[in-house]
Amino acid sequence: MKIHPARLRPGSRVALVAPSGPVKHRLLAAGIKYLEAWGLRVEVGKHVLDRHPTLPYLAGADADRAADLQRAWCDPAIDAVLCVRGGYGTLRMVDLLDWDAMAAAGPKLLAGSSDITVLHEAFLHHLNVTTLFSPLIATDGFIGDAVAREHFRQTLFEPEKTQVLTGPNTATMVHGTARGMVVGGNASLLGYGPPPQEAILLLEDITEETYRLDRILTGLLRQGWFTGVNGIALGSWTDCGDPAVVEAILHDLIGSLGIPTVWELGFGHCRGQLTVPLGVEAELDADNGTLTILQPALSPGGSPG
Repeated sequence: MKIHPARLRPGSRVALVAPSGPVKHRLLAAGIKYLEAWGLRVEVGKHVLDRHPTLPYLAGADADRAADLQRAWCDPAIDAVLCVRGGYGTLRMVDLLDWDAMAAAGPKLLAGSSDITVLHEAFLHHLNVTTLFSPLIATDGFIGDAVAREHFRQTLFEPEKTQVLTGPNTATMVHGTARGMVVGGNASLLGYGPPPQEAILLLEDITEETYRLDRILTGLLRQGWFTGVNGIALGSWTDCGDPAVVEAILHDLIGSLGIPTVWELGFGHCRGQLTVPLGVEAELDADNGTLTILQPALSPGGSPG
């Protein structure tokens, strides 16, 4: 049985962390204004605006990024940990986390997407806690997208209102319905934990050339990642080359599995990005193009800090 963290309320404390790429101060400040307008009390990690001394694609040293995340998670005054940017870097810091200490601290919410896929897998594997595949606070996907931002807000505060997920361009790839635990995220970052069992698998990615996308999916197939999958929800494939070739690859490698599958559910690197709970039980109806979360992602508990 997975642990569902408490939903947020006005007055809840949230910690912002940057486990991956460097953060722009302007975007961070804009994101914080929205969170504060929701009534949240925001604390920014000590190293969020750091820059790695020699590797410009990282937000500070691996140990410092890990320390920010662990400190926030283990702080009893913090109700949720929100990631501010993706990029690259979680693979370098995830094994520096003290999972025993974080488990002892008790559950709370982790939210983010893109490179944060690694942390979603790790948190499910080590802490047995549900998380949110959501917009990142210091990016245009949060600041410049009112639809994505509102869906995220509702999921944080009123998750019973966001249990049925579908996108404006959702379509059937393989007919049928399936139930299972929602897992996945960026296809290129899957593999931290073991292949899923009895799962609904989310797959999306960005800036992967078509041949690399083929290689990523073929690698997952060879690792047994689809053996225990009951249903598949495909998201966005932004800047992954010719859309017709991307579609052909997905049909060839995913559609041929015969598993109930939907196109373009509306999550990932796209406008109007849906916030999707991970580690929850859900039903995928590929005929209607819906993913229904069977229990609200966040529990009714929770109290302002």
